[in-house]
Parts: sequence; C-alpha cells; structure tokens
Amino acid sequence: MYIIFLGAPGAGKGTQAVRVAQELKLVHVATGDLLRQVQEQGTELAKEAKAYMDKGMLVPDEITIRMVLSRIAEPDCQVGVILDGFPRNLNQAEVLDKSLAEKDKAIDKVVSIMIAEQELLDRLGGRWICRECQTPYHTVNSPPRVPGKCDRCGGELYQRDDDTVETVKKRLEVYSSETAPLIDYYSQQGKLLEVDGEGSIEEVGQRIVAALQRGR
Repeated sequence: MYIIFLGAPGAGKGTQAVRVAQELKLVHVATGDLLRQVQEQGTELAKEAKAYMDKGMLVPDEITIRMVLSRIAEPDCQVGVILDGFPRNLNQAEVLDKSLAEKDKAIDKVVSIMIAEQELLDRLGGRWICRECQTPYHTVNSPPRVPGKCDRCGGELYQRDDDTVETVKKRLEVYSSETAPLIDYYSQQGKLLEVDGEGSIEEVGQRIVAALQRGR
C-alpha cells in the first residue's frame, strides 16, 4: 500500500505515521529524515539538495520529488510505504501521481488527521523551556508547579520564537494555503480518510488503523 499522512503542525502526523507504519509493517518515509540524511550522502542529488540547505533555503520541489521517488524505489519499500511530509502542495502531488502511474502504481489512501485550530494553538503555543537546564514544560499538558519557574532547578522559563502564538498562527496559515488544498485533491479521487486527531496517541492510532482497514 502507498499511504499519505496529512495534518497541520501539531496534529501528531509524524508520531502517528511511525506507529501505524510499524503496525501495518510498512516503511515510514519522512521528507525531514531524507533531508537530514543528504547531509551524510555524497550523491549528486544529495549535493544539489545540500547546496540549498546550506544557504538556509527551501529545497525546490523538483529535488524533493526526486529524493522521495528514489527512496520509495528501494527494495525495502516494495511492501508499501507511509509518506510523511510529502506531498506538501498540489504540484508535488500531481508529479507523484504521474510518476507512480508510469510504474503501474498509485496512492491507495490519504489519511488526514483533523484537529480544531484552537487545539493546535494550545498544543504548539503552550511549550516553555527552562533557560538553565532546558527541561520542557507545557501550560496544559505538563505545567510547572510555580508559574514561570523550573521544577528541577528553579530557572526561568521562556518560549522559543517558533513556539509563540503568533509564530504558530503563521505556520498554520502556510499549511492552510499550501497543503490543505491536497484534501480536496485526494477527496475528489475518493482516497481521503478523515480521522479525528484529538485524544491520546493510542486512541488516534487505533482510529487511523481502523479507517485504513475499512477503506481497503
């Protein structure tokens, strides 16, 4: 099976992709992992990607697509894959469909993990870090005993720039404009499975597996 996981930042997409891949005995392919791996590789494709990464630039679609297609063509992926973080936009989705069709293959199902925006803001915007010992806290899930102070060392708690509510909102806006249209794209193909992403990791994972089994 070829399965795609979609979900806004904070939806738990990466966590669920790993868990479900293990349960269904599929290969988890995450673009984030692929981009980190290119730092250690010496192939021409890796060098092209690294040239952009070294400048702090986004790797172009064309290179990302080639990296993903190269990975899923490897022998271990013949059992099937769960794609995590790809495709990110309609261009990538269309090229992926075309490339798979040339090999008489196709995406089977697309899992969209659905979470209310306020829940995402609570999850992503509630993280605080101790300046001294780097212990993480969360205003909802794991708050400190004394607001603003670390339980372990008494150090001051602060928010990283990418954890502030304003930054989180911008990340969600980017997702909405670039990735959310994929929901319509795959829905029109009859491949979309929308799954409630609220609840424990185990509960959400069970919902995803059940949805995939029903959708076969």
